[in-house]
This record gives sequence, structure tokens and C-alpha cells, in this order.
Amino acid sequence: MSRSTVNGISHSELLPHDFREMILKVLKMFLGLVFAGWIFLWIIVPTSTWKYHWSPKLYSNTYSTYFGRQGTNILIYAFPILFIAVVGCIYLHFRQKKHYTGSRSGILSSLIAGWKRPVLVQGPLGVVSGIEFTFGLMFLALLVWSFSMYLHVSFSQLKVPHSEKRWEAKLDSVALRFGLVGNLCLAFLFFPVTRSSFLLQLIGLTSESCIKYHMWLGHIVMVLFSAHGVCYLIYWDHTSSMDEMKKWAKVGVANVAGEIALLAGLIMWITTFPRIRRRMFELFYYTHHLYILFLFFYMLHVGFSFFCMILPGVYLFMLDRYLRFLQSRTKVQLVSARLLPSEGMELNFSRNPGFSYNPMSTIFINIPSVSKLQWHPFTVTSSSNLEPERLSVIIKKEGSWTQKLHAVLSSPIANDHISVSVEGPYSPISMNILRYESLVMVSGGSGITPFISIIRELIYQSNIMNTSTPEILLVCVFRNSLDLTVLDLLLPICSNVSDFSNLKLRIEAYVTKEKEKPTNHEQRVIRTICFKPHPSDVPISPVLGSNSWLYLAVIISASFVAFLVLTGILQRYYIYPKDKNTFKIYSWSKRTLLHLLFMSFCIVVAATIPFLINKRSNSKAGKQINNLDLPTPTVSPSSWLHNSEIEMESLPWNSLSKATNVHYGKRPDLKKILLEINQMNVGVVASGPSGLRHEVAAICSSGLADNLHYESISFSW
Repeated sequence: MSRSTVNGISHSELLPHDFREMILKVLKMFLGLVFAGWIFLWIIVPTSTWKYHWSPKLYSNTYSTYFGRQGTNILIYAFPILFIAVVGCIYLHFRQKKHYTGSRSGILSSLIAGWKRPVLVQGPLGVVSGIEFTFGLMFLALLVWSFSMYLHVSFSQLKVPHSEKRWEAKLDSVALRFGLVGNLCLAFLFFPVTRSSFLLQLIGLTSESCIKYHMWLGHIVMVLFSAHGVCYLIYWDHTSSMDEMKKWAKVGVANVAGEIALLAGLIMWITTFPRIRRRMFELFYYTHHLYILFLFFYMLHVGFSFFCMILPGVYLFMLDRYLRFLQSRTKVQLVSARLLPSEGMELNFSRNPGFSYNPMSTIFINIPSVSKLQWHPFTVTSSSNLEPERLSVIIKKEGSWTQKLHAVLSSPIANDHISVSVEGPYSPISMNILRYESLVMVSGGSGITPFISIIRELIYQSNIMNTSTPEILLVCVFRNSLDLTVLDLLLPICSNVSDFSNLKLRIEAYVTKEKEKPTNHEQRVIRTICFKPHPSDVPISPVLGSNSWLYLAVIISASFVAFLVLTGILQRYYIYPKDKNTFKIYSWSKRTLLHLLFMSFCIVVAATIPFLINKRSNSKAGKQINNLDLPTPTVSPSSWLHNSEIEMESLPWNSLSKATNVHYGKRPDLKKILLEINQMNVGVVASGPSGLRHEVAAICSSGLADNLHYESISFSW
């Protein structure tokens, strides 16, 4: 038994409920106050008050023999966010034991639901909710404020050299300020793509939303940095100082490093535009790894002291990336695969029963026999409560990677074993769907996959936990009748549910390319492939164990404290005795490389130790898990949807068949369907093609029905 448990109960569950709730509220308020203070810091930094009053006092000991200027920057910019990260992980450790439920009422819940209504539907940004629009405007206002204040302070003290014109001196100042504001955006850029980040869990963001915010920030960063570079090129050209492009100064900015970083950023930026990204995804995927060069040379360009301003996001991203690397080195057990007539695939993995996750979680999969380098994200369709020993994903045959995977699985040569590595799964805390009286889920094509996990979780809540669940209306659109076989996967093969009659489920399926029911059912057989376990394969388990948030808090705090201690020792006993802060022996670039080396070393050591501890316990638990013995169906239950004369021996499949209506040769009238719902509190979720999601969002935001609350869970790359 783990030391963190007593009789199978974790320490967080031993605390009284009221006391635990009080701790959670206090921690949440404290986190909000610290974050507000950090944002306020970014607001006052561009002002003259900061430059002429606060900054001289804070940096009065710039040439300290211990930390120097970067010590003050670490204290001001890095420490608050990393402190929030540690406290946030502790908060999530106490909160993760709460069941997947939600409050049906409450003033705060109703207020938040109102702000989630879409305010922008069409346009390059896609569906934008009221919360996203408001915070987006606030962030743009922060950028405009910072840029204008930087220029105001700079122009008020502008000194024009004799060899320059006034507009050239102003252009020099403008170019520098573009870089400073771009640095502000860069400070936020890596938070959304830190998969194990406390932010994703704490705020309740989906992985799709995080990608969207990362893309928005990335575009702004590259616009500002491109303007920064172009302005300096114009300035150097007009002042006959193009030799500046070749300089790598020992003290101050290294121009060559900045040019390399900008070039790497431009290559990444070009491949992110939709036409290139969607048509040549592999080009986008591989070129995006240039972020390593971008960050490395950006750090050399500005020096570590200035880099401390964006250190929190980069530090947490580096830690997350290393944890993902550790998890990806372990091969997981692929138990079986099911091939659908629609050329879809379901992969079923063995899972540690103690590992829980929420519906709509995302997992990244790498299959070396298909591609050794590519990792692809998929929505988890299984329920951790309903299927305690299995994790499933559904993959549609679309791109080159999925085509190769389908060819491997459907090969006539038997595959006894397929090597697979995973990262994740990652999920928000809860979608809070139980607060609705009715839930409408609209999907197109493979967009149904997130809803499978929701339906399976609601089956568990209604039939095993006897929890009151909302009425479910699933409106799914398919191109042909073969795609209907994906409805077979709404119910798991192995579960302890023999009936889901307590769940009020209605399915309206629309087949757009066929005008009538097909008469041939012979091709509607789902083929199941079972794989032999390999001795080195283990069930999917959390990389840091069941108390992963607590371990993550320890890793962040221990690694950062160790980094500060080693940095102080380096500065005091190695650099300062030789250099005396003259930078003749150790230039900015050399010191930056030493700081980067120490930071990487501390992260690796602090993360590896708890990983190895949990890896040993996970391997012991994996040996005790029996291999799943999945039955192989001879006929697809989807044939029941076409009035086939088949004896329905299974009550769950019988209930599913009765709940399903199939419409041929037409598309759903979404406006009519949504406006005819009479319940007062209706959640509406859309997943699939952008046109379908935009249509649903437009109906919910039209004001024709106040009872419709749109929940955005899908984002099209």
C-alpha cells in the first residue's frame, strides 16, 4: 500500500468535507490575488513611475556577487507565477478526489453560463465566447497600453545623436519597444501548450481551447517581432550601419542570435497558416520543432537577465516536456483493435484501475511501426468509471498517418503485437454537464468521438451511482450508412452495466449521401483484432502516480530552489572571482548558457527521481492486472438500426436500437430542433466541421431562445 494512503483512502479524503472545501476556497482566492498582482506588475512596468522611481531602487544592487540583475528579475517576474503553480498543484491535489458531478443551480454558475454564449461566430477566429472576447480585448488593451507608455517615456527623454535625424532616433526607439511588447506576449505563449499545466486543469480549459489561444498569441508574437526586425533593418540602412547585423556583443544584445531566432520563428509562422498546415501537416509538424532554436537563440539575444521576464512559461513548459519524454519511453499494452466498415478504428489499451480521467480527455499516441517521430492527439472515448481497466480511442482514416495505421491493422498478415507509446491523457477538471436539465450534442462525422465518453460517463452516473442526469439528445450527421457503425461504440464491450434505461437518451442520425436504407448488411461486420501482451508492455498509468499534482508541486519547488542555489554558487565562487563583473571572460552569452545548463540539470534531476519511484509501483500494479478478454462480435449491432432480423439477446443493445432514429437523404434542421426544446436550462455542445459548429453557435447566440447555453469543445486545426 502506498504511504500516501490509509486503508485505500488518500490523505485528501481523510480531511472533513467542510474543512477541505474551506481550504479550496482560501487557496483559490489566494491564487487569484497573486495572479492579479503579477498582471498589475506588467501594467506599471512601461510607465515613468517604474523607470525613474521603482526600478532604480530594485536594481540598486545590480552587480551583486550572487545573482546580479537576474536575481531581481527572477523575484519580480518568475517567482510569483511559479509560486502560483506550486499552490495551484496543491489545490488540485485536494480537489481531484471530488466526484464528476455538477451543481444544477447557483447564481455564479448561471452567470458564467451567460458569459459563455458566443458573441463572434463567423470570421478567422471561429466561435468566440463572451469570456474569450472580453479577456481578448483586455489583453489587447494591455499591449496597446504598454506600447504607448513605452513610447511616451522614451520620446520624453529622447536624445538624438549628431549623426542621426530625429525620425531615425524615434524609429530606433519604436523598434526596441516592438520587441519589449513582443516579449510580453511571449511570456504567455507557452502556458496553453503545457499539457500537464495547472492552468488547464484549474481554469477548466480543453486542449482544443489551449491550442486556439496558443495560436492567437503566436500570431501576435510574430507580428511584433517581425516589426521589431524590420524597423531595425530600416534604421540600420538609413544610418549606414548594416554592420550591426554581424555583431555578437559580449555585453548587451547579440544581434546575430536575434536574427537566427527571428528566422526560425518566421519559418514556423509561415507553416501555421491554414492552407499550408492542413495540406502539408507533416511539414507543419516538423518545422514547429524549430521552437527549440527560437528559444535558444532568443535567450542568447537578450541575455538571461532579460529572459527571466518570460521564464515562468518556459520553465513550466520545459518541465512538462521532460515529463512527457519520460512517459513516452514506456511502451503501453495495446489489448485489441476494432476495424469499422467505415474505415474507422478503435484502439483499446490496458489501464491501471487506479488511474482516473474525465470525459473528453485527450491522449497523444505514437506508433513506431507507422512513424517513429509523429505524435497525434485523439479524444479518449472510454469512461474511467465505467471501464476501470481499459482506455479507448477512435481514429478515423483521413491523413497519411491514419491510412498507414489502417493498413497495418487490416493487413492479412497477423500482427500479434504492436508497439505503442502514449502521452497523457490530459483533461480539464469537469465540463459540469450535470447542471443542465437537457443536453443536446450535435456532431458531424468523426466529431461524435468526444460525445461517446460523455454518454458512457452518464450511463455510469445514472445506472450505477443512481445520479439524476440530464436528458440527452444526440444529433449526428454522417455521409453514408457505413458511418452509422460508429454508434455501436456508444456502449463499451466490457462493463458491469446490463441496462442503461435510467439514462434518457435519444439519437437522431442523419445520412446525407443516401436517400434510402441499404439492403445489403453483409459488409457491416466489425472486425476485432486481439494482440498478445509483451513482457515489457505496461498498462497506461499516470507518469507521477495517483498523487501526481502533489509530486508536481514538489518537483517545481525543489527544482527551482536548487536552480537558485546553484546559480548563486556559480556566481559567487566561480564567475565573480575571475571576472569581477567586467564580462571580459564570461560574456552575456556564456553566462546565459551556464544558467540554461543549470536549469535543465535541476529539472531533469527533480523530475526523474519521483518518476522512477512511481514507475516501480506502476510496474508492480501492472503485473496484477489481468489481460482483458474482449468478445469478438460476429455481426455489427448497427444492423439492428436497419430492421434486420437478428435476435437481440443483449438488453443494452436493444435499448440503444430503440433510442435511435435514422434519417436518409437530408440534413438536420438544427434551428427547429433546438428551438423546440422546452426545458429551461439546456446545454448545447457541437463538435465536427467548422460550418456545423458555427451554425449551432449562431442559433444559440441569436437571442431566439434564452434557455440554450452553448459549450464549445471542438476547435478545427
